Amino acid sequence: MAILKIARMGHPVLSTPAAEVPDPTAPDVARLVDAMIATMEDADGTGLAAPQVHMPWRIVVYKVESERAAHEGAEDVSVPLTVMVNPLVTPVGEETNLGFEACLSVPGMAGAVRRFDRVQVTYQTLAGKAITLDAEGFHARVIQHECDHLDGILYPSRIEDMSQFGFVEELSKDQAPAEEADDG
Repeated sequence: MAILKIARMGHPVLSTPAAEVPDPTAPDVARLVDAMIATMEDADGTGLAAPQVHMPWRIVVYKVESERAAHEGAEDVSVPLTVMVNPLVTPVGEETNLGFEACLSVPGMAGAVRRFDRVQVTYQTLAGKAITLDAEGFHARVIQHECDHLDGILYPSRIEDMSQFGFVEELSKDQAPAEEADDG
């Protein structure tokens, strides 16, 4: 499968809200998703949103490997590869947590971002089926991070304390955020 070029911070596709996908079952949607999955895996990412590969559609692919979730305090929680078309995220409760994130579109950098502990997301599958999913912890963080891309938001704009943002190599000398980062 084709490996797509990943847009980097500063490219206009990353700051523009993405359009809804009118037909999740269309063959061109399936082809894009296959290429997104190959690109995410090639980049060793946790998630990828369509705008990150220069396609302004509301599509997200992600997975949570248990070792990445464990760094966030979860107990052996993994989530298989998931494809969300036209996702809508709703916070559940007021509780938030601060965690380091990284992004394939902001290579080599990481920062501490506050996210809701729990979210509910509704989306469509590639078969057009409507799904509602509850997520918490690192899983919720990944969903929020990836869905931010669909609204033209990159994680650095959510950082409250810019002293907690920098190159992974430099931050890891004091805090080791690279192992905690969301790579989407």
